[in-house]
Amino acid sequence: MKRPAPTVTGVAAVLLALPLLAGCGTVVGDGPGATPTRDASSAPAIDHEARAKEAKAAHDRKFPEVAKVCADAPAKPSEEPTPSAPTDPRARRVAENHAYKTQARLDADARCRGDAHARRITAGLEGVRDEKALRSALGRLGYPPETVDVYETGAAPGFTFSIPDAGPCITGTLTEPAKAEAHGHYVEGGCTEPKGGH
Repeated sequence: MKRPAPTVTGVAAVLLALPLLAGCGTVVGDGPGATPTRDASSAPAIDHEARAKEAKAAHDRKFPEVAKVCADAPAKPSEEPTPSAPTDPRARRVAENHAYKTQARLDADARCRGDAHARRITAGLEGVRDEKALRSALGRLGYPPETVDVYETGAAPGFTFSIPDAGPCITGTLTEPAKAEAHGHYVEGGCTEPKGGH
């Protein structure tokens, strides 16, 4: 039986498909034998030190009184003691289960700025007892109200947020009188204490 001659359309379709078929079996990605999807060396380098300086300068423009108080604070690790692991196996297991509550340590400059902000905020919250008044007071003090996390503590509303640009976290309660304190970000991220553990 004679086969019909291929049509021009059929030949053209095969020729057009060849480049697509040539790619079959090619591995793209980051695994062994893979073809890199992009050259990592062409990615722009991030200058973290320059960004930190820019953030600190922006902070100092927004909060000149805090910048003045902390102008001479050394940028070295603070003297906060490093917690030692318990020797009792049960206590060690409990400590490991609460590791998610670990906070980043603050250097002396961040500690100074955080404590100065905490004093400023505590003074600015005199007479404040509810969320609406809290957000309004913080806005007047220069802290973006939309970044504040407000929650119930049982006794009085609690709040937490990160100081804009150069800041550590501030956490406080609207007790009588209001209280605010500075601390590092949680290692799991953010200023709000993570819930749960394992």
